This record gives sequence, structure tokens and C-alpha cells, in this order.
Amino acid sequence: MDPFTQAFVVGGVATRAGRIPQVLSVLGSQDRWGGIKARWGVGRMDYLVEPGLYALNSPDETSPVLVTANYKLTFDKLRSALGGLNAWILVLETYGINVWCAAGKGTFGTEELAARIGSTGLAEVASHREVILPQLGAPGVAAFQVKKLTGFKAVYGPILAQDLPRFLAAGNRADDGMRRRSFPLGERLVLIPIELVSALKFLLPAGLIMLLIAGLFGPQGFWADALRYGLFSIVALLGAVFAGAVALPLLLPWLPGRAFAVKGAAAGAVAALVLAVTLRIIRVGLLDSVRLETAAWMVLVPALASFLGMNFTGSSTYTSLSGVRKEMRWAVPFQVLTGVAGLALWFCSWLAV
Repeated sequence: MDPFTQAFVVGGVATRAGRIPQVLSVLGSQDRWGGIKARWGVGRMDYLVEPGLYALNSPDETSPVLVTANYKLTFDKLRSALGGLNAWILVLETYGINVWCAAGKGTFGTEELAARIGSTGLAEVASHREVILPQLGAPGVAAFQVKKLTGFKAVYGPILAQDLPRFLAAGNRADDGMRRRSFPLGERLVLIPIELVSALKFLLPAGLIMLLIAGLFGPQGFWADALRYGLFSIVALLGAVFAGAVALPLLLPWLPGRAFAVKGAAAGAVAALVLAVTLRIIRVGLLDSVRLETAAWMVLVPALASFLGMNFTGSSTYTSLSGVRKEMRWAVPFQVLTGVAGLALWFCSWLAV
């Protein structure tokens, strides 16, 4: 793709390495709408910036060089945080993944950075030999190797893009506050839409399948069983989605356990209790069936919520790749086994009618 054809590019800046596409700090309505759609999973994996070098506002050869990923939401977050500052933005090919996740996967890495410095002719654009990387990209980049391969010194900037103006004004020095990362409510809230949409894509069809199975194989006829067992299955699965994709990020600091799988299971257990009370109310006169059906959802809902909760491991900086793998080794088998047990109990509840 020709980088100049991207909608957010407003012109070009002439350099010794050629004409560099120019962007502004102020985001347009198309940028903001694109960000909203990406948050809800609409065109998420196609929301990309062409890798390469960009001129932010009107930089010259002395302007700082900032490195980022080619996920456009990340790119927009960076440029909008810089206000009227002039800078060069070097965009790496991370295949639409943000800096933190791409560094863990290796796409925001030493080799890609070195290759991009060379292919863009950065040495001819900047008179200095320094690139500033986001601190969250550090797991993927070896600064000494970058220096050896390119002659450019890699400096790790602050965690948050909004701190870059202060960082640059202080001579590329970060204070302690710039090196610490919190995970406040506002940042957890913006993660909910994409997780909610992703979960519903799979669990709503699963609920419809359960409704169909209940109608076809239940003891009292298609519509009676579809409404009695199948419809409640959809409600129960929605409860699991709410617990794992909504309640977990909202209540993250207060849920028990450190592992996201445990926190998700705890949120799911509360949802299962609410469902159990609901079943007792609507299944009057079917005590044996209710007991089995209640047991089914008390097992199945926490298992599903636990699985959904693990999706947030990539959003928090207090997790690590090795820690996530360790958690998955014990959590996923447990989730599968309890899920299968819950489905078996759900089937058995029909036999008790």
C-alpha cells in the first residue's frame, strides 16, 4: 500500500531520504469513528497503519524519533498525545497488534526495528542517532543489538504516551511515575466491548444449539422443552458472558485470587448462584430436575466465565508470557473437564422429569 493514500495522511515532508508522509496530532472524525468500531471488534484486524516513517506536524532533522506499532489505535494514541510537538514516528510491522502484545509475540522486536530503520533511510532523515521506544516494548527489543546493527541508540520512553511531552522536555528522562503502570477502572472499561462481542459470537450460537437439542430430545415435546430448558440455557450462557467479560474487568481488584482464571471463576460462581435462585422460582414442582439443572449451571457457568476471564491476561502488565502459559496448563484442562461435567448434568436433568 502507498502510505500517502491513507486517509489520515495530510501531505508530505521532503527529506534527503525522499518525501515522508505527514500526519497531524489532531484526530479527525474518521479516526475517532474507526477507533470506536475497532473497540467493538468491527474490522479490528484490518485497522492498520502502513509500516514506515511518518512526519508528525513539521519535524526537522533534529526532531525526536518515536517508535510504535502499526495498530492504528496505538498510532493514534501516540500522535494525539504529542499535541503540537514535531517528531518522526517510526511504525513497525506488528500485524495490527499493540506494542505490549506484539513485544511478547516478537513482532515488535529487535530485527523488525533494525530492518525498519534501514528501509526508511532514517539515518538520512535524523541528524542524531537515537530512537525512543515505548517502555512496554522492552520485552521484545534488545537495545545493545539495535545499536550494533544500526548505529542508533534505543532509549525507552515512558509507559504512557501522554507522558511523552514531559519526558522529552526533561531531556529524555523519565521520573518514577512514568515507569509505573496501573490498571484503573477507565482502562478496564474500554476492554469490555471487544471481549463481549468476541464471546457472544461463540456462545449465542451455542445457546441456540442447546435450545434445539432440548426441543428435539427433551421429554415433553419440542416447544415445551425448548422453552423450559433451551431458553434458560441461553439466559445462563449470557450470565457466564456477563461474569467473564463484564463483571471481571469491573471488579478486578476485588475478586479473589491472582490468576485471571480464578477471578473469572469467582465472578461466574456469583452469576451461577443468581441463576440457581431463578431456577428454584420458575421450576416449582420439579424438584429433582431442578437439583440436577442447578448443579449443571453451578459447574458450567463458572467454567465458562473462567475461560473468558483469561482473555484479559494480555491486557494487564502484571502478567507475563511464562505466567500465562503456566496458568493455562492447569486452568484449561480444569475448564474443559468442568464444562463437560456441566453439560452431562444438564442432559441428565431431563431424565429426572
